[in-house]
Amino acid sequence: MFAAAAALFTDPAGRVLLVKPNYREHWSLPGGILEHGEPPHEGCRREVQEEIGLDIDPGRLLVVGWAGPDGVRPKPVVHFVFDGGLLRGDVPIQLQEEELDEYRFVEADELDGYLPPVISARVAAAVRSRRTGTTAYLPWAEPADTDPA
Repeated sequence: MFAAAAALFTDPAGRVLLVKPNYREHWSLPGGILEHGEPPHEGCRREVQEEIGLDIDPGRLLVVGWAGPDGVRPKPVVHFVFDGGLLRGDVPIQLQEEELDEYRFVEADELDGYLPPVISARVAAAVRSRRTGTTAYLPWAEPADTDPA
């Protein structure tokens, strides 16, 4: 199985920081695949440093999500989302040019326009978990069968 870690950052208005990878169509939280044997919180720190140039100590674990094999992903993946904190307007974000095209802060009710359903659910759960002081577990839901036959 694969494992990935990301951080939830928001601005003072509560908007969520998303990044746009140049290797896929949709946006995501800053983060990525863990290296062999790497603890999730350390992978989150490394990926955030690489992707947006911020050296953080990841906060509380907000979400653990599990996704089964699907299409181009031959193995299951476990996703960890940590609290990255509040980013003020003067925080210098430096994008990893090799992988990311842009970033933006997005209103919670607009996340579905940027993210596929499984990631949108994970980000929404992270926002709720931050607010409630809980950690969410999101088990895999099989993709909906879109074949009418």
